[in-house]
Amino acid sequence: MKTKNACLLVTGLALGLAAGAARAADNVAPPGFTSLFNGRDLTGWQAPVGDHGHWKVVGGAIDYDAESEAPGDKSLWSENEYGDFVLLVDWRIKATPYVNPNMCYVLPDGTNARDIRGRELHLPLPDSDSGVFIRGDGRFQVNIWCWPIGSGEMYGLRTDPKSSPELRAAVTPRHQADKPVGEWNRYEITVKGQTVKVVLNSQTVIPGATIPDLPAKGRLAFQHHGGKDRNGQWNGPPSLLQFKNVFIKELAP
Repeated sequence: MKTKNACLLVTGLALGLAAGAARAADNVAPPGFTSLFNGRDLTGWQAPVGDHGHWKVVGGAIDYDAESEAPGDKSLWSENEYGDFVLLVDWRIKATPYVNPNMCYVLPDGTNARDIRGRELHLPLPDSDSGVFIRGDGRFQVNIWCWPIGSGEMYGLRTDPKSSPELRAAVTPRHQADKPVGEWNRYEITVKGQTVKVVLNSQTVIPGATIPDLPAKGRLAFQHHGGKDRNGQWNGPPSLLQFKNVFIKELAP
């Protein structure tokens, strides 16, 4: 009996150490990359003034409840600017309490599908919404959300009437590569010159979109989205998100 108990104790200890090692691997940069998040606090990031702790760290991840009290921009910005880079980000949507009545069905060319009368098709589906801003401007955002088109698209460019048909198609995902709500996803975003490539969960969703007016350099950000009405109900898709394993490799221009 003593031998059996000792074996169980050693086995349990080994499993515990293995689990601890797995957890310790989070937020440790792979070779060639620099970690932008230490897993403990928001060092290197700027929470919006007046946020009052809604952007915070929980269990080794940047956690957001979409209820920042900041009077202006509510997104979380990096302190440093970046030009050409490869960015790795793990993210997950925590919940989708809001049903979006106007979710569009996006076609491969970046336009919205229409019915036989020419009216846009709108789908009522659960939705949350966030994204990664690149080079300091929310217009150049790699989206995170629940739309059928999948995460990875650059909505601000796809829906801009000034964008060419070629650009709208280029920033529309080739695949829906999202994992189910609640599970972790990984972005690999490569920005080189005026070209953006997005890989989601090892699937290339944006092979390489050339963006003529992409700034040469700028900060990164995790987007705020959503708000509540007077009755405390969400009036838009909220950014109920977590982020971890945020790593960057700066590239020579």
